Amino acid sequence: MTRMIHKVLLTVAVTLLVTAPSLAQDVENLKLRDYRPQSVFRVPVTDVTRARYPVIDVHAHDYARTPGELDAWVKKMDTLGIEKIIILSGRTGSQFEEIIKRYSRYPARFDVWCGFDYTGFDEPGWAERAVAELEKCYRLGATGVGEISDKGMGITRSKDDPSHNMHLDDPRMKPLFEKCAELGMPVNVHVADPYWAYLPMDSTNDGLMSAYRWRIDLTREGIYDHAKLIQTLENAVRDNPRTTFIACHLANCDFDLSILGRLLDRYPNLYADISARYYQTATIPRQVRSFYSKYRDRLMYGTDMSTATEMYRFTFRVLETADEHFYFRYTYHWPLYGLDLDDDVLKKIYRDNALRLLDRKGK
Repeated sequence: MTRMIHKVLLTVAVTLLVTAPSLAQDVENLKLRDYRPQSVFRVPVTDVTRARYPVIDVHAHDYARTPGELDAWVKKMDTLGIEKIIILSGRTGSQFEEIIKRYSRYPARFDVWCGFDYTGFDEPGWAERAVAELEKCYRLGATGVGEISDKGMGITRSKDDPSHNMHLDDPRMKPLFEKCAELGMPVNVHVADPYWAYLPMDSTNDGLMSAYRWRIDLTREGIYDHAKLIQTLENAVRDNPRTTFIACHLANCDFDLSILGRLLDRYPNLYADISARYYQTATIPRQVRSFYSKYRDRLMYGTDMSTATEMYRFTFRVLETADEHFYFRYTYHWPLYGLDLDDDVLKKIYRDNALRLLDRKGK
């Protein structure tokens, strides 16, 4: 329930951020978190109202809680050029049943992914019970698993001491990953958080405005740092070569894409989605454009930022245009730059790569 409330609050917050006007404030009383610069450069501004090519959004959540909200979302999809959306519910049991029933009104427009049931993960027989629940969710219509999240404390939350929790590479997870491979279910994993969240919260932190909110307390015993979390991802991908993994948010390696590049070069069963990292990547457009071009067959479009129309259009602007020094309502202070991706790259990231993974179901 707490996680559900957080998701609702995040959706409301993002919607407010993309719709609320910027208000100038007295600099003598300005707080760092309220700094909202507006560009003075007279440069071309591209209004992208619809994606250039059909889109599959591989990273959304259960935002539509009523039939009316679901209908409104589908109408937005039609307007924006979004063909299908993957709902990463992370749920099992009756909660998953309720979610997949709701989205079944539009079976061609939504795929719903389930979670793993960690109940009693430190007790005998847990893996067998968890696999049985996974198979049940599959029969109900789940086409993948996710989002599985580990920001340092582990993917389970049963104890106050993080050292007792499981991480992706825990041997107890292997039966579940093997079953995912057998059923053709990709696994979306959220490993780590943006790098700035692991750095000291001081004046030298480049991403302080957002990092302070999401900061990770590395002084707690048992907490994994960024590098150690990436290692758990590599271990899991390496040890389960038949299982398809999707590292969401570019594996939170946007600060050094060579880390993700090395993993993509080494492991053909690893993909990445670009969701919720548009602000970070649009600050270094030349490097990111080169990376997206090189790994055009392994990256997929995602949002993870509510259902707001302006949010979608912002992502299209970043990917499709060469606009310079612009801002969007958010919690960073960096100016952004369009990536101006080639059409072939756009087509693959927008739709083709996701379609290829979805078509592998049951193979």
